[in-house]
Amino acid sequence: MIAGWNAARAAGGAKPIILDRASAYMGVLIDDLVTKGVTEPYRMFTSRAEYRLTLRADNADRRLTEFGVQTGVVGPYRAGEFAAKRERIASAERLLRERSATPFQGRAAGLEISADAGRRSAFQLLGLPGIDCARLQRLWPELGGIAPDVVEQLENDAQYAVYLGRQDADIAAFRRDEGLELPADLDYRAVTGISTEAAQKLAAIRPATLGQASRIDGVTPAALTLVLAHLRSRNRRTPRAAA
Repeated sequence: MIAGWNAARAAGGAKPIILDRASAYMGVLIDDLVTKGVTEPYRMFTSRAEYRLTLRADNADRRLTEFGVQTGVVGPYRAGEFAAKRERIASAERLLRERSATPFQGRAAGLEISADAGRRSAFQLLGLPGIDCARLQRLWPELGGIAPDVVEQLENDAQYAVYLGRQDADIAAFRRDEGLELPADLDYRAVTGISTEAAQKLAAIRPATLGQASRIDGVTPAALTLVLAHLRSRNRRTPRAAA
């Protein structure tokens, strides 16, 4: 990809490729190295990516092909094939979201669904354990017309959908709390689940805010989430002073 981009750039037909942290692990790696430096050997762990549920192998083409199209790396044929695949997936997802069933209807068709759950779309049902498109065809035979490669992508998307919603909510909450002040006497070793490396660096540097802590080399987003949870738990346990 780099070689192709260099060739396109030489011909004057490409713009620089900018991959952010939500688009690719390469974006995470470059951002970390640029903003945090190289005071120690860099290790590209998935824990360094806040959006790791989005950065999956099965959706790499949907995340990155547009970048290639915009910069001239991806040619017309591949761009056309990608656009057609994307439309097939979108069309099939609409088909699933337009169909719904009650727990009674699902259980009557042999699907393992909790009896006290509400009506769910076929896409929501697809995200449940033990349910795939083949089983959903008992309720909606027309789903058998979906191409196998599209079925595979839909099953992956449906299984991750509920977790992606939670991840987006966590990210939004973290950004709201980025300016949160950290107590000067906070014992980082008492934070449940935090790594020894992160605890030692936080204790040595003593960042004033969560935002400052996020820019310390070796302190991962996962570690910051644990610190935030620890602070909230500590605040709940601390009784308010009498008025």
